[in-house]
Amino acid sequence: MSFLDSLGLNPVVAILLMVVVTILVLYISRRPAHRAIISLSRVVHNAMRLSAQSVMSIESRLANRNREVLLAAGREAEERMIEREFERIDATVRRDLAEYPAMHRLLNEEITAIEEDYQASIEVPPEPPGWIKAVEAVAKIPSKGDPMVGNILEDIHHSLVKANTGAIEEYRKASHKRHDRLRTMMPHWRKVLTILNSVNKNVTSILARSQTIDRHMVQYEDIVKGTDQAVRMLSSSSLQHFFTSLAVMVIAAGIAMVNFQLIARPMSEMVGGTTSLFLGFQLNQIAAMIMILVEMTLGIFLMESLRITKLFPIVGALNDKLRIRIAWFLFIMLLSLAIIEAGLGFTREILMEADQATGALLRGDDGAAALENSVSWITTGSQMALGFILPFVLMFVAIPFETFVQSFRTVLGIVAVGFLRAFAWLLRFIGTVFKFLGQSLLHIYDLIIFIPLFIEQKVKSATSNDSLSE
Repeated sequence: MSFLDSLGLNPVVAILLMVVVTILVLYISRRPAHRAIISLSRVVHNAMRLSAQSVMSIESRLANRNREVLLAAGREAEERMIEREFERIDATVRRDLAEYPAMHRLLNEEITAIEEDYQASIEVPPEPPGWIKAVEAVAKIPSKGDPMVGNILEDIHHSLVKANTGAIEEYRKASHKRHDRLRTMMPHWRKVLTILNSVNKNVTSILARSQTIDRHMVQYEDIVKGTDQAVRMLSSSSLQHFFTSLAVMVIAAGIAMVNFQLIARPMSEMVGGTTSLFLGFQLNQIAAMIMILVEMTLGIFLMESLRITKLFPIVGALNDKLRIRIAWFLFIMLLSLAIIEAGLGFTREILMEADQATGALLRGDDGAAALENSVSWITTGSQMALGFILPFVLMFVAIPFETFVQSFRTVLGIVAVGFLRAFAWLLRFIGTVFKFLGQSLLHIYDLIIFIPLFIEQKVKSATSNDSLSE
């Protein structure tokens, strides 16, 4: 504009002149500009496309790696579950079926006793006496009016009635005896029934365990084959375990904060003073945090020694005798820290009572201080109980911590794969935008210089018409 002003031109004329010059320059450089725009858009599009392919290649390798890690973790978990089920079946067999020979012998004895009682209770009809035939022979003797024969027959009749009565009495006694034997068979039957019910319960338990093992074996086979269903199941399970363990660890962090508040103040009596050392934390606070971390570390290694967790395989691979000794040592250490915390809880209550007594003395409120002292034993006992229990509660943080560590790998892999897919999509989107943006810039460029292009088109049309007329 300064050059045009030096020429003494009107500003409007100067602007129009600049527009005309710009359009002419753009018209003259139209072909190189088009090639530059097209080349730039193609370069950006191809670069974005190649970058997206590289990202997708990384995503594919990461997805395969995550699949392998997921299947390996699932296979390890299923192997642990199957091993545990076999241990339970082995314990059941050793506990229940190991007594089967004695049970079989007892069952045979009971069945033999029942068989003997049954044989003894069989009713055998009594044989008719031998003198009945003699009576029949005497009865057939003709009396012929002889009174002696009648008297003999009458005596025989009375003897027969008496014998019949005695036989009936003996029969009743024998029946009563048989009923007693049948009654004595009932405890044997009940004992046999109890033995059979016990055997049935043991066998049913083993069958239930075998069905559980079959279900785990089916899942284990799917994991070994690497089916998509197994991968989806393991992914959902890992996400569930991740958020569940995270929630439990948040609760554990809250418990640790309560424990920290419980022992931080009386810890100043042990370490001496409340001097600030690091990031504004006082010495007693640092000591309290270290004590809580030591308790959690002891709990983790105690769980490792008991083979409940497997964060450190070298601990589980130790000799059983040495491992049990280490577990007892860790438990004694944890118990000692719990007792120390109970003492700190008692000390905290003493310090609070001293502060309250000092405040009441300064206010002159002796009655309130006496009332507080009368119920202070409840607070003291509660703080001591919390100080003793919370270390053992924090010991179980090892279980959700192991689950969190194992599931975090899978969750992190899933998040990384999702991020790479989104990043690849963004690169493709940017490449597509630059591709169509180049075409749009060509049209915008031609729109700016449409007047010279229109004149050029008219000139070419006129020239073509002249050549056709000639």
